[in-house]
Amino acid sequence: MTKKRKKTPSRIRYEQKRPTFSFRTYEELKARIQEVKKVEGISNTNIVEAGVGLFEVKNRKEKEVRDQAYDEGYEKGYEEAESRYKVTYPCEICGKMIVVMSTKQKEAIRRYMLKYGWGHADCVASRY
Repeated sequence: MTKKRKKTPSRIRYEQKRPTFSFRTYEELKARIQEVKKVEGISNTNIVEAGVGLFEVKNRKEKEVRDQAYDEGYEKGYEEAESRYKVTYPCEICGKMIVVMSTKQKEAIRRYMLKYGWGHADCVASRY
């Protein structure tokens, strides 16, 4: 019968600060890890630290790319919609552009278009 050795306080603190982490892998990966350890002279912990660091950087970069693409797409879509649907006219006094926003302005434009016979291009062409 083997006797269990009592752990020293320093060993207990060491194990608490550095818990065991294990996992299963496949043969090719195990061989690659062993080769990296041999060639680079690094530990399993260093390999995991590098892997986690690369993974975090990769995820961060992917999120940045997604966010940037979203922002660019949003801006492009907004600009296209604005150029297609935004109605402006120059101020009679200063010449700066006024954006049609209010219901009152929209109603005035509607009355103007009705008064001067605005319609679909095909409808207007068929009239003449």
